[in-house]
Amino acid sequence: MGEPLQNYTVLVPALRAMLDDHGYGLSRRRVTVSTSGVVPMIERLSGDCPVALAVSLHAPNDALRDNLVPLNRKYPLDELMQACIGYLAHAPRDFITFEYCMLDGVNDQVEHASQLIDLVQKYARQGLRCKFNLIPFNPFPASGLLRSPHARVQAFAKQLHDAGLVTTVRKTRGDDIDAACGQLAGDVKDRTQVQSRMAQQRVVPLMPFPSRANQE
Repeated sequence: MGEPLQNYTVLVPALRAMLDDHGYGLSRRRVTVSTSGVVPMIERLSGDCPVALAVSLHAPNDALRDNLVPLNRKYPLDELMQACIGYLAHAPRDFITFEYCMLDGVNDQVEHASQLIDLVQKYARQGLRCKFNLIPFNPFPASGLLRSPHARVQAFAKQLHDAGLVTTVRKTRGDDIDAACGQLAGDVKDRTQVQSRMAQQRVVPLMPFPSRANQE
């Protein structure tokens, strides 16, 4: 899908169709926009069509997030947190969901959890309310990244929970196709063997287009 807030002119009509009683008739609480943190558009969405909001955080500090989420270089954590606080005034839910992909040895250490707790507590004093969704990474070739061990994911979750932060761990799915939230490696297996079958037969159009000479 890419970043929905960078496809805003299509996003909002789609949301309104989902919410409309003559469309899907969904509650605003049941529709979530997930973003990597396009700050100006978060502020715009809060006025145009506020639904539940999920933010792909993935790091507890700017230095690390600059590498994992390059958009952070344009909209650093302080701006993002302020936008989330402002969004809550219009949101149908009383919290923002922070999605955090667990990467082995990259963002899954005890110190990262401590920094995350400090970050949330700092902005909680300004009105931030949130919950965390920890997402075990689905490795794919050439990524150079690995999934955090299950025990470390659980320890990370416990550290956040013990600090009073609502925390869930997403069930891992999509390993067989190198897929996850915002991730699709495209390792496709041609189980139907359609390519090989097409190569073995000559395909003749039923109604070939007439040549220019015939048309004249």
